[in-house]
Amino acid sequence: MRPYFIGIAGPSGSGKSELSRRLADLMPGAVSVFPLDSYYLPLDHLTPEQRAARNFDHPDSLDWALAFDHLDRLARGLAAAQPVYLFDQHTRSSRSVIILPARYVIVEGILALHPPGLRRRLDLKVYVDTPDEVCRARRLERDVVCRGRTKESVERQYEETVRPMAARFVWPSRAWADLVVSGVQPIGQSVEATLAKLRN
Repeated sequence: MRPYFIGIAGPSGSGKSELSRRLADLMPGAVSVFPLDSYYLPLDHLTPEQRAARNFDHPDSLDWALAFDHLDRLARGLAAAQPVYLFDQHTRSSRSVIILPARYVIVEGILALHPPGLRRRLDLKVYVDTPDEVCRARRLERDVVCRGRTKESVERQYEETVRPMAARFVWPSRAWADLVVSGVQPIGQSVEATLAKLRN
């Protein structure tokens, strides 16, 4: 049976990953989470300085061909060898993670509702709507604590690329959503709203 594909989009720091995790936890064994962050293009050919200067919030930073190929494999009931992206080095690891088809596949990422080719593959499109100042604070905490970045580099990146690209590509994708949830309400409310859509 073909999986049911759920796209969860929203700005960086909106709460997409948390919503995806909560849904997966509530349906153990029935959900595969497909993070688009795993599909950044490899930058092995660039110096560390050149990698750090890349605009990772533009759609061209992602390997859409590989992501679509893997989604199509899952749709056919086949496993996919998903890349492992090393955020501290801005490139891919030599390892991969096997993603298995499941009843539900959650495609999660800032651009999950942007490309028409991806939207066509989704059965339910969810957008997590969160104020920019909240996203900025969450992004700063995550990148410093979890990704080994400096506070200054995170703030600079947010102002130079994250917010401008969100305004250009992410915020407008809200219009494609079947369901919009708040990224500042209790997460349980967003989970229940998503489950209600699935039940319908």
